[in-house]
Formats: sequence, structure tokens, C-alpha cells
Amino acid sequence: MALALAQAAEARLICPPNPAVGAVLVDVQGQVLGFGHTQVRGGPHAEVMALRHASEQGHSTLGATLYVTLEPCSHHGRTPPCCDAVIAAGISKVVAAIADPNPLVAGQGFERLRAAGISVEVGLGAAQSRELNIGFFSRMIRRRPWLRLKVASSLDGKTALKNGQSQWITGPEARADGHVWRARSCAVLTGIGTVLEDNPRLDVRGIATPRQPRLVVVDSRLQTPPNAALFAADRPVLIYAAVRDAHKQAALQASGASVIYLPDANGKVDLEAMLTDLATREVNEIHLEAGHKLNGSFIRAALVDELLHYIAPKLIGHGQDLALLGPLTEIDQAWALEFLSADRVGPDLRVIARPSGRDQF
Repeated sequence: MALALAQAAEARLICPPNPAVGAVLVDVQGQVLGFGHTQVRGGPHAEVMALRHASEQGHSTLGATLYVTLEPCSHHGRTPPCCDAVIAAGISKVVAAIADPNPLVAGQGFERLRAAGISVEVGLGAAQSRELNIGFFSRMIRRRPWLRLKVASSLDGKTALKNGQSQWITGPEARADGHVWRARSCAVLTGIGTVLEDNPRLDVRGIATPRQPRLVVVDSRLQTPPNAALFAADRPVLIYAAVRDAHKQAALQASGASVIYLPDANGKVDLEAMLTDLATREVNEIHLEAGHKLNGSFIRAALVDELLHYIAPKLIGHGQDLALLGPLTEIDQAWALEFLSADRVGPDLRVIARPSGRDQF
């Protein structure tokens, strides 16, 4: 199962919106016959790749055991059901980490395998598999993506000088690591303030990736320039707005953007409704890189699931904060987090934290 989980991890950059799954086939003596992981969207799943690998090695899979990090699918999607391939291969036992939360599967794969006389065990590696696919589980269970807020700041929490200068607070290693996190997401999200102030591309650079995540812009009044740098990358661009403007909409659509209107009662974009809409567009993980205003809006709305914080060993003093949360009157009003990890990345520190006390889904 450890090898299967390692295979699943290799699929994270290529397989969204599908879950990252790994599979390993072993014979009765426990010798590995073949292994594989989920391919790009519309390509073979992990089980099929493992079976192909075993065949290429000249191994028979009759009576073999399949270790797989997610329940084999039982429905026709972009590919045939993996259950059919497993049954046809003569597999005698399946050890799966966790059930598929997709309502189209959700235990039906296990039922079909057992009905075919295959022994099924579930639970080994469940926590690791779920963590590898936290966005997929979020979309299937909560009907909204997993939202990760990425910030880079000085040790005293400043993301830029008072004049807005921010290049570069952190070192090249941290910036490269940030691109890996961008690459694993289904969408990079930012606000109109960042677009107007920095004119960023917000694409994945410097690492090999077969796809660019979609770009999502929160732009209530459609102020995004049609010639903005964000349109230079080859990827879908979604602009969520609140105030209709046919002329601006037409100009942005001519640049390749899709405009979606989701106003709230205050004439701004309804952030929760936007996340629900993105889930219907098969977005699993969102990588939020924005300014302190939009960061604060997502935090106050309790929509941030994870904080990815790069901290440079520098003190800036007067500067821009990472999130605009407003003045608090009591310490217990602070955004409480639980640390998951803290690692050195070059000269900087990468801290991953999640809101404490939040119910698990």
C-alpha cells in the first residue's frame, strides 16, 4: 500500500479533476507484478495501468492481489469501469485504502467485486489516501472545493512594504515550491486588486506540468483589463462579477474570459456561491493568491480550509498585512489555526495550518 500511495502522489499534477490513485499488483508470494497511477483526464485509471505494466513484464495476474488507494470505479465515465478490468484479470483479492465518495461509485465498486467472488478489504492507508485527494473528497461531500490560501510574508507578517513593493520577500526556493502547489490545484484564484496592482500571470512556471490550472478572478465591477497579462497563459479564465456591464463583458469575452455574475446583497461577488459554482465545474482544489482584502473576506466567511504560509527571516515593520480582518476586541476572536507542518525551504520557512475546531467532512 505504501508503494500504491507513492504512485498516487506522482499523479497529483496530471490527473485533476480525477482523484490521484495508485495501484500495485502482487502475486501469492508478495512479489510485485506491476504498478501504475491515474493518467491525464480521459486516460487510463491506476488499476488499468498496473494491469498493463504486469502484462508488459510478462506476468500473469491470475490469483493476484491488487492494492489500490481508492475504490475501483463501477460506472462508465470517460473510461470503462475499472471493476470490469479487475474481474477480467482474474484478481483474487483487492485491498483498498478507502471508499470512493463519488455518488456514482460509493461502495458499488466493492459490491461488484465481491459479487464476482473477489475478496475485498478496506481501510489500509485510508487517511493518507484521503489527504492526497482532499479536494476531490471536499467536492464530492461538501459540494465545494478545498480552498488553500497561499501567502508569503516577513517574520512579522508583512506581505509588502507600505508602497506595495513585495518582490522578493521570500527566496527562489520558496517561490519554486509555490509553483508546485499552484500546479496541483484545479484553479488559481485572485482578486481584481492584485490584477490591477501587479498585472500578474499567475500561471505555473519552472516545473514540468501537462496542464495549467484555470484562473479565477473576483472582479465585482469587471475592471479587469482585456490586455491583462493573465490572458497570456493557455488556460481557461473565469471572471466572477456582481455588476452587469455588457460592454466590458464583451471585451473580456473577446480576450477569452468567461464572465459569471453572482452578486450578493451588498453588490459584491457572493464568495460561497462562487465556490459552489466552481465545484459544478469540477474544481477540486483552489489555490488562493490575492491581496489582504480578499484574503480577509474569505477568512471572515470561514471559507479558507488551509493556510500555506512562506515566512522569510526578515522584519519589515510598517507594511501590508497578509489579511484584512478588522480590529478585534477579544483574543478569542482571532482566527485560530492548528499547525500541520513546518519545513525549511531554502532560507525560508513553509508553514501549513488549518482552522482549528472545524468539523471534519
